[in-house]
Amino acid sequence: MSDAVLYATQGHVGVITLNRPDNRNSMTPELLDAFTTASATAKADASIRALVVTGTGNCFSSGADFKSTLQRDTGESPAEKSYAMYVPFLSLLDIAVPVIAALNGHTVGGGFGLSLVCDIRIGAREAKYGANFVKLGLAPGMAISYLLPRLIGVARANELLFAGRLVEGPEAEALGILNRAVPTSDVMPAAMDLAKTIAGNAPLAVRATKAAIRAGLAMTVREAAREEAKAQAMTIGTEDAKEGITALLAKRTPNFTGR
Repeated sequence: MSDAVLYATQGHVGVITLNRPDNRNSMTPELLDAFTTASATAKADASIRALVVTGTGNCFSSGADFKSTLQRDTGESPAEKSYAMYVPFLSLLDIAVPVIAALNGHTVGGGFGLSLVCDIRIGAREAKYGANFVKLGLAPGMAISYLLPRLIGVARANELLFAGRLVEGPEAEALGILNRAVPTSDVMPAAMDLAKTIAGNAPLAVRATKAAIRAGLAMTVREAAREEAKAQAMTIGTEDAKEGITALLAKRTPNFTGR
């Protein structure tokens, strides 16, 4: 049997692929363990400047496998057991480079949560997206109740989460869940094109920008400006900054080296 989650690279772009289409890439113990390994590999891969996360089949991920256990047996409290199920997907928060979700199909429940911890989402128009936990008698997990309001606004998140409503690609794009909704066959090419564009920029500056955005979500405007100033000051002295400015003045494409 092939690996439940695959990791590969294309140039400076890493690709994590959920690879259990027969089970809708659901959160089985096997897939979660394999995702932990793939995420750690991507984090340690100094050659990548962007990461794409996608799936095989007609589902990106259907979330929990309801034929299996809904909690991981950690021997701890029920809350810790529930949290442990999401830890592998939440590990993407530790990736320093931009993470693009290439949502090849339906993205529901914990799979929807996985897409939300990514920085950018490109999804299939034909697919459905959302968290229908309340229709199953469950409260949301995977930090969805934290992330979704920050992405689309409190009122819209309230409607979707309270109703447990799934939305199709065009509405997901209009709401701001997806950066772009494209035909299914175009999802991965569009994600890779964007990843390669990002990878072509100065890697230290891109990482600093991502870190500033993430940190700034919990800050006041002045605090965010100070943190941005620290990151900007760090990048000003880099070789990439000198190259970028020189290339701009010379009207040529810069050659960034990550130094």
